[in-house]
Amino acid sequence: MAEYTVLKSTKEGDIETKELLLNLGPQHPSTHGVLRIILKLEGERIVDVDTVVGYLHRGTEKLAESFTYTQIIPLTDRLDYLCQPSNNLAYVRAVEKLLGIEAPERAQYIRVMLAEFARISGHLLISGAVPMDLGAMTVLLYTMREREMVMDILEMITGARMHVSFLRVGGVREDLPPGAKEKIKEFCRIFPQRIDDYERLVGENRMFLRRTKGIGVITAEEAIDLGLGGPNLRASGVSWDMRRDNPYEVYDRLNFEVIVRENGDVYDRWKCRIDEMRESVKIIEQCIDQMPDGPVKVDMPEIAFPADKGKVQSSMEALIHHFKLASQGFKVPKGEVYASIEAPKGELGFYIISDGSERPFRVKVRAPSFVNLQALKLMAERGYLADMIAMIGSLDPVMAEVDK
Repeated sequence: MAEYTVLKSTKEGDIETKELLLNLGPQHPSTHGVLRIILKLEGERIVDVDTVVGYLHRGTEKLAESFTYTQIIPLTDRLDYLCQPSNNLAYVRAVEKLLGIEAPERAQYIRVMLAEFARISGHLLISGAVPMDLGAMTVLLYTMREREMVMDILEMITGARMHVSFLRVGGVREDLPPGAKEKIKEFCRIFPQRIDDYERLVGENRMFLRRTKGIGVITAEEAIDLGLGGPNLRASGVSWDMRRDNPYEVYDRLNFEVIVRENGDVYDRWKCRIDEMRESVKIIEQCIDQMPDGPVKVDMPEIAFPADKGKVQSSMEALIHHFKLASQGFKVPKGEVYASIEAPKGELGFYIISDGSERPFRVKVRAPSFVNLQALKLMAERGYLADMIAMIGSLDPVMAEVDK
């Protein structure tokens, strides 16, 4: 922290004022991870902002070059670690595009359903964290209660609460277990009422409104210029959602509303996520109702493990096939591809260059948290230090995804 003197001219003459350099983070709970923000302050007003990232850099893209295509899937879990199935989906779709294959219909419904659970999981945390950052602690306790329900469902389906690594190139690891549909339907019945509770707690609270309405405004033009995505874009009045406008998997068969708001402030970004969770519940219910029977992975022995694990113990061919896939992976045709999805925080894309081997030559991740963080400087230079906390939270950055 440092002080420096600036001379300012007024009608009465030159006056001396002191500007302050303040480090917010990287060890500060309100930065939502290891994010360092260097603020130049003039009293309580923010004059300049310098965002410093890289404290959580693990070299994910470089690591991917020495992993087989299947081994990379657990790496994607650790990008946005709140919404792992979405990360899995964006990556496997890119590899499938290179291979020229599609997952079976039942697998696509399971993927979409898990992606929407991921959206709810991510939105629940930030919907409770933004009010908590501003002093309203109670709502976070409620959102974490419902997030436990989501994680219980993910654990039931995938065997893991966080890093699920459940999706596979050509489908998903295995079918839904017995009782999963009933558990999901129970959640869809309970959860909409809980969303109403969050809104009653803080949505019309006068202190919350004063701390969020008109704070951190991003116009539609600015949001487009910055390349923002997800609720951060739609809260500024831009009606763009890849699930509707560039559909993938089975989204073109599902009915849902794209939530758009107009003011582009902290409140609208918070409200956008609240309303999106209601739409995610509708999508999940449709997936359960429309999901057909059938296989959950492609019938391609050179890419997918045998559907019947019992054959591995009784068939030499199945055993060899299983061993070769597990130890060596599968080859992907030479070429390059980009595939993206509407992740909870915006457009998540994977650009892959293949040299024809079992490992990619290059992987580039288009991480929405990284792109969205650009807006912080634009928003902060119009506000006060006290508003900085709300502005950071409203962008919903996950630093593991920013730094990669």
